[in-house]
Amino acid sequence: MTLLQSLLLGALQGVTEFLPVSSSGHLAVAQNLFSLDDVPLLFDITLHVATLAAIVIFFRTQIWELLCAFGRIISRRPIDTSYSGTSGLTRTDAAARKTVGAILLATFATGVLGVVVKKLLPALPIQCVFAGFIVTACILIFSHYVNKKQLTRSVPKNDSTQAAKNVGISWKQALAVGTAQGTGTLPGISRSGATIAGGFVSGMSRADAGEFSFIVSIPAILGAFILELKDVGKVAESIGAASVAVGCAAAFVVGYVSLMLLMNIIKKGKLAWFALYLIPLGILGLIFIK
Repeated sequence: MTLLQSLLLGALQGVTEFLPVSSSGHLAVAQNLFSLDDVPLLFDITLHVATLAAIVIFFRTQIWELLCAFGRIISRRPIDTSYSGTSGLTRTDAAARKTVGAILLATFATGVLGVVVKKLLPALPIQCVFAGFIVTACILIFSHYVNKKQLTRSVPKNDSTQAAKNVGISWKQALAVGTAQGTGTLPGISRSGATIAGGFVSGMSRADAGEFSFIVSIPAILGAFILELKDVGKVAESIGAASVAVGCAAAFVVGYVSLMLLMNIIKKGKLAWFALYLIPLGILGLIFIK
């Protein structure tokens, strides 16, 4: 792999990791076009870890509040009624503790479904990626109308009011998002698109669905990275340390900008617009890519 190819793949990962268009699907298509059939899975996961760093920095305040809440749970401290957090996920101490439990439950659901998918569908042709793009588009459109109906019933013009009433993520919402994240292991299915849609369908506000979707991805991505560390020697041998570094740097920088953009898009309720890109891409890919 050349440095230019690594740079392009890293930038592509940075854009598509957060925008609901399936980063793994786009990487698979790009590697197919570049004839890079021998790229280890660990390289793709390493790029995911680079964008994970963007998530940690972007949501650093919420993540710290959740870690502190986890510490209070472990030390069995009573709920602090005077506590005041910065978001719907951590607005109160009770909400923060509830969200910590939701992250653990969602991660468990993701892991179980991810193992099942990997066992039953080990390797699929590139055409399945393009079919997955179309499925993702349908998920985005469906969740858009579900969220719109929820806002019409509760707070028609002010989603922030709904967020303010949020008291943490329930176990049902955690299972919905965790299961949706597990489906993101299927080719062409966007992890961010599926999890945000899962949040909408389970009744989360736009802001909370966006935040929870990305925060809950942290243990999932780290887990996948640890499981593939056995191939680290293969990555260094077939790709090269310089190419990995360039790809990761591009993924981090582009990913941070994309994350800022997507959070604004989520709050404005415009996520379904990406279907206008995914449907033609999926159809054209099914027709012309073999």
